[in-house]
Amino acid sequence: MTSSLARPRLVTATAVLGATLLLTSACGGGTTRGDESAESGGGPAATGEANPDAEIPEGLTVTFLPKQLNNPYFGVADGGGEEAVAEFGGEFSEVGPSEASASSQVSYINTLTQQGVDVIATSANDPNAICGALNQAREGGASVVTFDSDTDPGCRDVFINQASAEGITSTQVEMLVEEIGESGQVAFLSATANATNQNLWIDLMEEQLAAEYPDIEVVATVYGDDEDEKSFQETQGLLQTHGDLDAIVSPTTVGLAAAARYLSGSEFQGEVTLTGLGTPNQMRAFIEDGTVERFALWNPADLGYLAAYAGAALSAGQIVGAEGDTFTAGRLGEYTVAADGEIVLGDPTVFTSENIEEFDF
Repeated sequence: MTSSLARPRLVTATAVLGATLLLTSACGGGTTRGDESAESGGGPAATGEANPDAEIPEGLTVTFLPKQLNNPYFGVADGGGEEAVAEFGGEFSEVGPSEASASSQVSYINTLTQQGVDVIATSANDPNAICGALNQAREGGASVVTFDSDTDPGCRDVFINQASAEGITSTQVEMLVEEIGESGQVAFLSATANATNQNLWIDLMEEQLAAEYPDIEVVATVYGDDEDEKSFQETQGLLQTHGDLDAIVSPTTVGLAAAARYLSGSEFQGEVTLTGLGTPNQMRAFIEDGTVERFALWNPADLGYLAAYAGAALSAGQIVGAEGDTFTAGRLGEYTVAADGEIVLGDPTVFTSENIEEFDF
């Protein structure tokens, strides 16, 4: 983007402020948010009063900054964001690094702040490393929405959670137990070692396995850094190191597809269970050849779509990120902001040979 974006953003911010003041005095009764952000992360607190009837301004500039570009999952998610932005008459753009690293995300955020975008929607490679840059963006007037992988709550306005952490992890544990039973050895193939969502999900899965299935032993957690080749090699290493391994759970789309590719061409196909989170288009061939029986995911297009509408609702003043705020996200309907500014998309879907043809993403 060019410096010309600064002018419409200033106009938009002024218009929103004026509209918010007018509508606040006229309607009242909204929710407010003030001190909790500063207490939780030291960032600029969202202040003001929500007006659910405020209109989304025309021409909002909305930029998606995924963990990395050229990742099919984020390609679909950002596509959902673009769909939403078109619906409410905004200007969509997508920027991001080619590798999933926090340091590279910081430079993009700084550039977006200088350009004066209205909404930044990002999936964090690290919960804290991009906080300073995001807070500078918020101080400059941008609304910050995290999706897929959160930052410290003090660094953003709202977080779009694809599903509750408990829902995601219990779904993966159920898929695992359905295939290997209540005993055996399992390993996790994760993304990066600092990925907030991956670490939380793995911790919760380990807790659930220990509590409900004590005879299932977690023998290793390895990191493919959301790189296909590294994930492929880590899968190979797991199978060479742990000769009695019964299953691999990969809660990352890149890892699951890479592991499936290795298994499908190895002696372990059909012998070692593989499940986790993946996209139907990436995993279709491995369902068809029997390498994988089931995996799960939410619809990433809906995730990006909801993130864009949440950003627009923040910019319009429909919500301020406080618990209980409500807004309408186009075709997805009404959503309510929960504690810590979290908005949950819904439950994940389990894909098998019986239903995968119904999905195309």
